[in-house]
Amino acid sequence: MRMLQRLFGRPDRGTAPQLYAGVVARGRAPHWYTDGAVPDTVDGRFDMIAAILCMVLLRLEAEPAGIPTSTALAECFIDDMDGQLREIGIGDIIVGKHVGRMMGMLGGRLGAYRSGLAEGDLAPALVRNLYRGTAPAPSALTHVTARLRAFRDALAAIPLARVIAGELPE
Repeated sequence: MRMLQRLFGRPDRGTAPQLYAGVVARGRAPHWYTDGAVPDTVDGRFDMIAAILCMVLLRLEAEPAGIPTSTALAECFIDDMDGQLREIGIGDIIVGKHVGRMMGMLGGRLGAYRSGLAEGDLAPALVRNLYRGTAPAPSALTHVTARLRAFRDALAAIPLARVIAGELPE
């Protein structure tokens, strides 16, 4: 894939790279790992960034004008995961399989968080996806649930054009 990108150039993703950088920065905020008891591991960081990314993707999908940025944002995620896997030593032969699995995980989380938000109870989806089936202390789960809901609500209050421009709430 990288060879094709070098030959044909990268597609213009507009503001999606800046938006993705904001997603990663929000997902790396220390409170998730201290107050929220998200494991501070490679998997834990992936899960937290995926949770933040899902909230942003859900916001972008809420309006037709956000769909192109949603697609570009997912492509940024793919590029990042590809690079991260290569950095930790995963070889070219199987990196695509790992990225495909990660995209499947993101899609599953997107559906789970969408359903949890619609039902008014995000906690079961968080236990299953963010904590990988092992529930943390109730205070940690409450912290993450409340902060993700607040993030989602703040995203909903921001005009779509500002979200597309890369402005994310804290």
